[in-house]
Amino acid sequence: MGVLDRVSTLLRANINDLISKAEDPEKVIRQLLLDMQNQLIQVKTQVAASIADERLLQKRYEDNQKKAEEWQRKAEMAVDRGQDDLAKEALTRRRTFQETADGFKVQWTEQAAQVEQLKEALGQLEAKISEAQTKKDLLIARSRRAKAETNIRQTLAGVNAGGAMSEFERMEERVSEQEARAKAYAELDQDTLETRFRELEEEDQVNRELEELKAKSGRGSGAPPA
Repeated sequence: MGVLDRVSTLLRANINDLISKAEDPEKVIRQLLLDMQNQLIQVKTQVAASIADERLLQKRYEDNQKKAEEWQRKAEMAVDRGQDDLAKEALTRRRTFQETADGFKVQWTEQAAQVEQLKEALGQLEAKISEAQTKKDLLIARSRRAKAETNIRQTLAGVNAGGAMSEFERMEERVSEQEARAKAYAELDQDTLETRFRELEEEDQVNRELEELKAKSGRGSGAPPA
């Protein structure tokens, strides 16, 4: 498993763990970004160590290659001077250093290829974190808006289902009843007053009719009885 794969696995595990335990998306998002930054530091450390190993392998290859070339030069010098035994010793040394140099070269080449892969993986991880940073504020804003809307809906649902709104409606009905009762009392008072005036008018009418009757019979006011 490569470094990027391990990092992705760790990130997914952290995401699943945080989402399962936390209820606040804003806190989860901030924690995830913090975890990503920590993972990025770890990956950078691994990449730096791999680059250091690559340079060390390169140096060992170059050192052994130089020694192999030096013993090759010494072998040629011994042959020129007719010292074959010394030339053989030099060739033996050259072969040992050359084999060592070739081995380090293979390792250096493989390490260099791995370093390039790690650099590419690191770049991808940095791009993902940058994208997450860009989306962070938007996601937090969306989370806050959704939370506010949820609270409003829950409040409205509670008001509609009962509680303060039901009590308010009950008080409204009581006020309406009181208004109706007051109006009824006012109508009763008005009816009583009109009745009294009507009785007075009827009494006046009766008195007039009585006077008219007395006048016809000669018993008007001041007249002697018949």
